[in-house]
Amino acid sequence: MDTEHIQRTFVEYFEEHGHRRITGSTLLPPPGGPVLFTTAGMHPLTPYLEGRPHPLGTRLVNVQRCLRTTDLEEVGDATHLTVFEMLGTWSLGDYDGSTSLDWGYGLLTEGLGIDPGLLHATVHGGDDRTGPDTDSLRVWQELGVPVEPTVDANWWSNGPVGPCGPDSEIFLWSGDTPPRSTPTRDERWVEVWNHVMMRYRRLEDGSLVPLPRRNVDTGLGLERLASLLQGRSSVFECDVFDPWRRLVPDLWPLDEPSLRLVYDHLRSAVVVIGDRVRPAATGQGYVLRRLVRRVLTVLWRDDPSRSLGDLPLELVSHTLDHFRQSGEPGDVRRLLLEEERRFGRLLERGRKVLARPRFRGPLREEDFHHLHDTHGLPRELVTGLRPDLGGS
Repeated sequence: MDTEHIQRTFVEYFEEHGHRRITGSTLLPPPGGPVLFTTAGMHPLTPYLEGRPHPLGTRLVNVQRCLRTTDLEEVGDATHLTVFEMLGTWSLGDYDGSTSLDWGYGLLTEGLGIDPGLLHATVHGGDDRTGPDTDSLRVWQELGVPVEPTVDANWWSNGPVGPCGPDSEIFLWSGDTPPRSTPTRDERWVEVWNHVMMRYRRLEDGSLVPLPRRNVDTGLGLERLASLLQGRSSVFECDVFDPWRRLVPDLWPLDEPSLRLVYDHLRSAVVVIGDRVRPAATGQGYVLRRLVRRVLTVLWRDDPSRSLGDLPLELVSHTLDHFRQSGEPGDVRRLLLEEERRFGRLLERGRKVLARPRFRGPLREEDFHHLHDTHGLPRELVTGLRPDLGGS
Protein backbone atom coordinates (compact mmCIF):
# COMPACT_ATOMS: atom_id res chain seq x y z
CA MET A 1 0.00 0.00 0.00
CA ASP A 2 1.87 3.07 -1.23
CA THR A 3 1.39 6.63 0.02
CA GLU A 4 -0.92 7.56 -2.85
CA HIS A 5 -3.20 4.62 -1.99
CA ILE A 6 -3.20 5.54 1.70
CA GLN A 7 -4.01 9.16 0.91
CA ARG A 8 -6.82 8.23 -1.46
CA THR A 9 -8.29 5.72 1.01
CA PHE A 10 -8.25 8.33 3.77
CA VAL A 11 -9.95 11.05 1.74
CA GLU A 12 -12.59 8.77 0.22
CA TYR A 13 -13.44 7.21 3.61
CA PHE A 14 -14.23 10.59 5.10
CA GLU A 15 -16.04 11.78 1.99
CA GLU A 16 -18.31 8.78 2.50
CA HIS A 17 -18.91 10.14 6.01
CA GLY A 18 -20.08 13.52 4.72
CA HIS A 19 -16.81 15.43 4.60
CA ARG A 20 -15.95 17.86 1.81
CA ARG A 21 -12.39 17.84 0.54
CA ILE A 22 -10.63 21.20 0.70
CA THR A 23 -7.44 22.08 -1.13
CA GLY A 24 -4.35 22.07 1.05
CA SER A 25 -2.50 25.38 1.21
CA THR A 26 1.19 26.05 0.64
CA LEU A 27 3.79 25.92 3.42
CA LEU A 28 3.29 29.64 3.91
CA PRO A 29 0.69 30.54 6.55
CA PRO A 30 -1.65 33.51 6.15
CA PRO A 31 -0.03 36.93 6.79
CA GLY A 32 0.19 37.80 10.47
CA GLY A 33 0.14 34.19 11.63
CA PRO A 34 2.10 33.07 14.70
CA VAL A 35 4.42 30.70 12.79
CA LEU A 36 6.87 31.03 9.88
CA PHE A 37 5.53 27.95 8.14
CA THR A 38 2.38 25.84 8.27
CA THR A 39 3.19 23.23 10.91
CA ALA A 40 -0.24 21.56 11.10
CA GLY A 41 -3.28 21.23 8.90
CA MET A 42 -5.30 23.42 11.24
CA HIS A 43 -3.26 26.60 10.70
CA PRO A 44 -5.04 27.66 7.47
CA LEU A 45 -8.36 26.86 9.17
CA THR A 46 -7.86 28.86 12.36
CA PRO A 47 -10.55 31.48 11.53
CA TYR A 48 -13.10 28.71 11.03
CA LEU A 49 -12.07 26.88 14.19
CA GLU A 50 -12.69 30.13 16.06
CA GLY A 51 -16.24 30.48 14.72
CA ARG A 52 -16.31 31.79 11.14
CA PRO A 53 -18.56 29.66 8.86
CA HIS A 54 -16.64 27.67 6.27
CA PRO A 55 -18.03 27.90 2.71
CA LEU A 56 -17.91 24.11 2.28
CA GLY A 57 -19.73 23.27 5.51
CA THR A 58 -18.93 21.76 8.88
CA ARG A 59 -17.21 18.50 7.87
CA LEU A 60 -13.88 18.88 6.06
CA VAL A 61 -11.00 16.65 4.95
CA ASN A 62 -7.70 17.51 3.28
CA VAL A 63 -4.03 16.75 2.66
CA GLN A 64 -1.71 19.53 3.88
CA ARG A 65 2.04 19.82 3.48
CA CYS A 66 3.74 20.97 6.68
CA LEU A 67 7.18 22.05 7.85
CA ARG A 68 8.42 21.82 11.44
CA THR A 69 11.70 23.41 12.37
CA THR A 70 11.22 22.13 15.93
CA ASP A 71 11.99 18.64 14.60
CA LEU A 72 15.15 19.71 12.76
CA GLU A 73 17.55 18.24 15.29
CA GLU A 74 15.59 14.98 15.40
CA VAL A 75 15.77 14.38 11.66
CA GLY A 76 17.65 11.15 11.05
CA ASP A 77 15.71 9.03 13.53
CA ALA A 78 12.96 6.65 12.43
CA THR A 79 9.96 8.98 12.57
CA HIS A 80 10.81 12.68 12.05
CA LEU A 81 10.86 14.71 8.85
CA THR A 82 11.19 18.45 8.30
CA VAL A 83 8.62 18.60 5.49
CA PHE A 84 5.84 16.04 5.53
CA GLU A 85 2.20 15.58 4.57
CA MET A 86 -0.60 15.66 7.10
CA LEU A 87 -3.93 13.98 6.48
CA GLY A 88 -6.57 15.96 8.36
CA THR A 89 -10.26 16.01 9.22
CA TRP A 90 -12.37 18.67 10.91
CA SER A 91 -15.71 18.91 12.59
CA LEU A 92 -16.65 22.58 12.88
CA GLY A 93 -19.30 22.44 15.57
CA ASP A 94 -20.70 19.24 14.05
CA TYR A 95 -19.94 15.74 15.46
CA ASP A 96 -18.08 15.23 18.73
CA GLY A 97 -14.74 13.69 19.63
CA SER A 98 -16.25 10.29 20.36
CA THR A 99 -17.56 10.03 16.81
CA SER A 100 -14.20 11.12 15.42
CA LEU A 101 -12.38 8.40 17.35
CA ASP A 102 -14.90 5.76 16.30
CA TRP A 103 -14.49 6.70 12.63
CA GLY A 104 -10.72 6.84 13.03
CA TYR A 105 -10.70 3.30 14.39
CA GLY A 106 -12.87 2.22 11.46
CA LEU A 107 -10.51 3.72 8.89
CA LEU A 108 -7.42 2.14 10.43
CA THR A 109 -8.87 -1.34 10.93
CA GLU A 110 -11.33 -1.65 8.04
CA GLY A 111 -10.12 0.88 5.47
CA LEU A 112 -6.39 0.22 5.91
CA GLY A 113 -6.53 -3.31 7.30
CA ILE A 114 -4.55 -2.74 10.49
CA ASP A 115 -4.79 -5.47 13.12
CA PRO A 116 -6.72 -3.93 16.07
CA GLY A 117 -4.32 -5.73 18.39
CA LEU A 118 -1.51 -3.45 17.21
CA LEU A 119 -3.28 -0.28 18.37
CA HIS A 120 -2.97 1.66 21.63
CA ALA A 121 -4.46 5.02 22.60
CA THR A 122 -3.77 7.78 25.10
CA VAL A 123 -6.25 10.29 26.49
CA HIS A 124 -6.19 13.40 28.66
CA GLY A 125 -6.28 12.34 32.30
CA GLY A 126 -7.23 15.77 33.69
CA ASP A 127 -5.26 18.51 35.42
CA ASP A 128 -5.83 21.60 37.55
CA ARG A 129 -7.59 23.35 34.63
CA THR A 130 -9.87 20.68 33.19
CA GLY A 131 -11.18 17.28 34.16
CA PRO A 132 -10.36 13.94 32.53
CA ASP A 133 -11.56 13.17 28.99
CA THR A 134 -14.00 10.46 30.03
CA ASP A 135 -15.77 10.41 26.65
CA SER A 136 -12.62 9.39 24.76
CA LEU A 137 -11.70 6.92 27.48
CA ARG A 138 -15.11 5.27 27.15
CA VAL A 139 -14.85 4.98 23.35
CA TRP A 140 -11.53 3.17 23.49
CA GLN A 141 -12.71 0.86 26.23
CA GLU A 142 -15.83 -0.04 24.24
CA LEU A 143 -13.72 -0.71 21.14
CA GLY A 144 -11.36 -2.91 23.14
CA VAL A 145 -8.30 -0.75 22.47
CA PRO A 146 -5.82 -0.41 25.36
CA VAL A 147 -5.85 3.19 26.60
CA GLU A 148 -3.48 5.15 28.83
CA PRO A 149 -4.47 8.43 30.53
CA THR A 150 -1.77 11.12 30.63
CA VAL A 151 -1.69 14.80 31.57
CA ASP A 152 0.77 16.97 29.64
CA ALA A 153 1.08 14.59 26.69
CA ASN A 154 -2.60 14.86 25.78
CA TRP A 155 -3.29 18.57 25.67
CA TRP A 156 -2.95 20.37 22.33
CA SER A 157 -2.55 24.12 21.83
CA ASN A 158 -1.79 26.40 18.91
CA GLY A 159 1.04 28.22 20.64
CA PRO A 160 0.83 30.33 23.82
CA VAL A 161 -2.56 31.77 22.78
CA GLY A 162 -5.32 30.48 20.56
CA PRO A 163 -7.48 27.35 20.17
CA CYS A 164 -6.65 24.40 22.39
CA GLY A 165 -8.14 21.37 24.09
CA PRO A 166 -7.63 17.77 25.20
CA ASP A 167 -6.56 15.24 22.60
CA SER A 168 -6.48 11.50 22.13
CA GLU A 169 -3.53 10.00 20.28
CA ILE A 170 -3.55 6.71 18.41
CA PHE A 171 -0.36 4.62 18.39
CA LEU A 172 0.69 1.71 16.20
CA TRP A 173 3.07 -1.01 17.40
CA SER A 174 6.32 -1.08 15.42
CA GLY A 175 8.20 -3.78 17.31
CA ASP A 176 9.04 -7.29 16.09
CA THR A 177 7.49 -8.82 19.22
CA PRO A 178 3.85 -8.93 20.34
CA PRO A 179 2.74 -5.51 21.66
CA ARG A 180 3.66 -4.77 25.25
CA SER A 181 3.70 -1.94 27.78
CA THR A 182 2.23 1.49 26.94
CA PRO A 183 3.12 4.46 24.69
CA THR A 184 4.72 6.45 27.50
CA ARG A 185 6.89 3.50 28.52
CA ASP A 186 7.92 1.90 25.22
CA GLU A 187 9.05 3.93 22.19
CA ARG A 188 8.09 1.11 19.85
CA TRP A 189 4.57 2.49 20.12
CA VAL A 190 4.61 5.09 17.33
CA GLU A 191 2.08 7.93 17.32
CA VAL A 192 0.27 8.10 13.98
CA TRP A 193 -2.95 10.05 14.54
CA ASN A 194 -4.00 12.81 16.92
CA HIS A 195 -7.64 13.75 17.54
CA VAL A 196 -7.96 17.16 19.22
CA MET A 197 -11.19 18.11 20.98
CA MET A 198 -10.77 21.84 20.40
CA ARG A 199 -13.02 23.38 23.03
CA TYR A 200 -11.15 26.38 24.40
CA ARG A 201 -9.20 29.48 23.51
CA ARG A 202 -6.20 30.26 25.71
CA LEU A 203 -5.78 33.96 26.44
CA GLU A 204 -2.53 35.84 27.02
CA ASP A 205 -2.89 35.49 30.79
CA GLY A 206 -3.12 31.70 30.41
CA SER A 207 -6.81 31.45 31.23
CA LEU A 208 -9.15 29.28 29.15
CA VAL A 209 -12.44 30.49 27.69
CA PRO A 210 -14.86 28.26 25.73
CA LEU A 211 -14.83 28.59 21.96
CA PRO A 212 -18.13 29.68 20.34
CA ARG A 213 -18.56 26.07 19.24
CA ARG A 214 -16.77 22.82 19.93
CA ASN A 215 -14.62 21.50 17.12
CA VAL A 216 -12.62 18.36 16.38
CA ASP A 217 -9.30 18.62 14.54
CA THR A 218 -7.34 15.50 13.58
CA GLY A 219 -3.94 15.04 11.98
CA LEU A 220 -2.29 11.86 10.68
CA GLY A 221 1.29 11.86 9.38
CA LEU A 222 1.24 10.25 5.94
CA GLU A 223 4.89 9.20 5.62
CA ARG A 224 5.01 7.87 9.17
CA LEU A 225 1.91 5.73 8.67
CA ALA A 226 3.14 4.56 5.26
CA SER A 227 6.44 3.35 6.69
CA LEU A 228 4.62 1.29 9.31
CA LEU A 229 2.09 -0.18 6.88
CA GLN A 230 4.91 -1.05 4.47
CA GLY A 231 6.84 -2.82 7.22
CA ARG A 232 9.75 -0.41 7.02
CA SER A 233 11.96 0.51 9.96
CA SER A 234 11.93 4.27 9.30
CA VAL A 235 10.12 6.99 7.37
CA PHE A 236 13.16 7.17 5.08
CA GLU A 237 12.37 3.68 3.79
CA CYS A 238 8.78 4.32 2.74
CA ASP A 239 8.03 4.55 -0.98
CA VAL A 240 8.31 8.36 -1.31
CA PHE A 241 12.05 8.08 -0.63
CA ASP A 242 12.64 5.24 -3.14
CA PRO A 243 14.29 7.49 -5.77
CA TRP A 244 16.48 9.16 -3.14
CA ARG A 245 17.73 5.82 -1.82
CA ARG A 246 18.36 4.63 -5.37
CA LEU A 247 20.38 7.62 -6.59
CA VAL A 248 22.05 9.46 -3.70
CA PRO A 249 24.27 6.79 -2.05
CA ASP A 250 26.23 6.18 -5.27
CA LEU A 251 26.55 9.92 -5.88
CA TRP A 252 27.60 10.82 -2.34
CA PRO A 253 28.78 7.81 -0.26
CA LEU A 254 27.79 8.66 3.32
CA ASP A 255 26.84 6.85 6.51
CA GLU A 256 23.14 6.22 7.11
CA PRO A 257 22.46 9.13 9.52
CA SER A 258 24.11 11.54 7.08
CA LEU A 259 22.19 10.12 4.13
CA ARG A 260 18.92 10.61 5.99
CA LEU A 261 19.77 14.24 6.73
CA VAL A 262 20.66 14.83 3.07
CA TYR A 263 17.43 13.17 1.87
CA ASP A 264 15.30 15.16 4.27
CA HIS A 265 16.91 18.57 3.99
CA LEU A 266 17.28 18.59 0.22
CA ARG A 267 13.73 17.31 -0.26
CA SER A 268 12.50 19.96 2.17
CA ALA A 269 14.51 22.69 0.44
CA VAL A 270 12.96 21.74 -2.91
CA VAL A 271 9.45 21.99 -1.44
CA VAL A 272 10.18 25.33 0.24
CA ILE A 273 11.58 26.71 -3.02
CA GLY A 274 8.54 25.28 -4.82
CA ASP A 275 6.40 27.47 -2.56
CA ARG A 276 8.41 30.49 -3.81
CA VAL A 277 10.65 31.08 -0.78
CA ARG A 278 14.19 32.24 -1.54
CA PRO A 279 17.29 32.09 0.70
CA ALA A 280 17.59 35.09 3.03
CA ALA A 281 19.19 36.21 6.28
CA THR A 282 15.91 36.14 8.24
CA GLY A 283 12.49 34.52 8.41
CA GLN A 284 11.39 31.81 5.99
CA GLY A 285 14.40 32.42 3.76
CA TYR A 286 16.75 31.76 6.65
CA VAL A 287 15.12 28.38 7.33
CA LEU A 288 15.74 27.48 3.68
CA ARG A 289 19.32 28.72 3.92
CA ARG A 290 19.90 26.69 7.06
CA LEU A 291 18.58 23.51 5.41
CA VAL A 292 20.93 23.93 2.45
CA ARG A 293 23.95 24.75 4.61
CA ARG A 294 23.39 21.75 6.86
CA VAL A 295 23.43 19.54 3.76
CA LEU A 296 26.61 21.16 2.45
CA THR A 297 28.31 20.82 5.84
CA VAL A 298 27.67 17.06 5.69
CA LEU A 299 28.70 16.71 2.04
CA TRP A 300 31.92 18.72 2.41
CA ARG A 301 32.97 17.07 5.64
CA ASP A 302 34.68 14.24 3.73
CA ASP A 303 34.95 15.67 0.21
CA PRO A 304 34.94 19.45 -0.46
CA SER A 305 34.52 18.82 -4.20
CA ARG A 306 30.95 17.60 -3.81
CA SER A 307 28.36 19.93 -5.31
CA LEU A 308 24.59 20.35 -5.38
CA GLY A 309 25.03 20.92 -9.10
CA ASP A 310 25.27 17.11 -9.31
CA LEU A 311 21.84 16.61 -7.72
CA PRO A 312 19.83 14.52 -10.23
CA LEU A 313 16.94 16.47 -11.73
CA GLU A 314 14.86 13.32 -11.33
CA LEU A 315 14.82 13.86 -7.56
CA VAL A 316 13.77 17.49 -7.92
CA SER A 317 11.01 16.56 -10.40
CA HIS A 318 9.79 13.70 -8.22
CA THR A 319 9.53 15.98 -5.19
CA LEU A 320 7.77 18.81 -7.01
CA ASP A 321 5.31 16.37 -8.56
CA HIS A 322 4.60 14.61 -5.28
CA PHE A 323 3.80 17.90 -3.55
CA ARG A 324 1.82 19.15 -6.56
CA GLN A 325 4.10 22.12 -7.24
CA SER A 326 4.72 23.73 -10.60
CA GLY A 327 8.36 24.88 -10.39
CA GLU A 328 10.95 24.05 -13.05
CA PRO A 329 13.43 21.43 -11.73
CA GLY A 330 16.36 23.12 -13.47
CA ASP A 331 15.52 26.47 -11.86
CA VAL A 332 15.35 24.84 -8.43
CA ARG A 333 18.74 23.19 -8.86
CA ARG A 334 20.31 26.45 -10.09
CA LEU A 335 19.00 28.27 -7.03
CA LEU A 336 20.50 25.58 -4.77
CA LEU A 337 23.81 25.92 -6.59
CA GLU A 338 23.79 29.71 -6.15
CA GLU A 339 23.29 29.23 -2.41
CA GLU A 340 26.14 26.71 -2.40
CA ARG A 341 28.49 29.26 -3.95
CA ARG A 342 27.39 31.89 -1.44
CA PHE A 343 28.05 29.50 1.44
CA GLY A 344 31.44 28.58 0.03
CA ARG A 345 32.46 32.23 -0.08
CA LEU A 346 31.22 32.74 3.47
CA LEU A 347 33.23 29.75 4.70
CA GLU A 348 36.39 31.10 3.11
CA ARG A 349 35.85 34.52 4.68
CA GLY A 350 35.05 32.90 8.01
CA ARG A 351 38.29 30.93 8.04
CA LYS A 352 40.28 34.10 7.43
CA VAL A 353 38.46 36.01 10.18
CA LEU A 354 38.84 33.19 12.72
CA ALA A 355 42.55 33.01 11.95
CA ARG A 356 43.02 36.52 13.39
CA PRO A 357 44.78 36.59 16.78
CA ARG A 358 41.66 37.90 18.56
CA PHE A 359 39.72 34.72 17.76
CA ARG A 360 42.34 32.02 18.19
CA GLY A 361 41.53 31.24 21.81
CA PRO A 362 38.23 30.43 23.52
CA LEU A 363 35.42 32.65 22.25
CA ARG A 364 33.24 34.69 24.57
CA GLU A 365 29.63 35.56 23.99
CA GLU A 366 30.60 39.06 22.84
CA ASP A 367 32.91 37.45 20.24
CA PHE A 368 30.01 35.50 18.79
CA HIS A 369 27.92 38.69 18.61
CA HIS A 370 30.80 40.56 16.93
CA LEU A 371 31.36 37.78 14.39
CA HIS A 372 27.67 37.78 13.52
CA ASP A 373 27.01 41.52 13.48
CA THR A 374 30.27 42.63 11.85
CA HIS A 375 31.22 39.72 9.60
CA GLY A 376 27.88 37.97 9.02
CA LEU A 377 29.10 34.70 10.58
CA PRO A 378 26.31 32.96 12.53
CA ARG A 379 27.14 30.94 15.62
CA GLU A 380 26.53 27.55 14.00
CA LEU A 381 28.97 28.44 11.20
CA VAL A 382 31.64 29.57 13.67
CA THR A 383 31.33 26.40 15.74
CA GLY A 384 31.43 24.36 12.54
CA LEU A 385 34.73 25.99 11.56
CA ARG A 386 36.04 25.63 15.11
CA PRO A 387 35.34 22.05 16.32
CA ASP A 388 37.14 22.87 19.56
CA LEU A 389 34.14 25.06 20.48
CA GLY A 390 31.83 22.06 20.58
CA GLY A 391 30.15 22.52 17.19
CA SER A 392 29.62 19.85 14.60
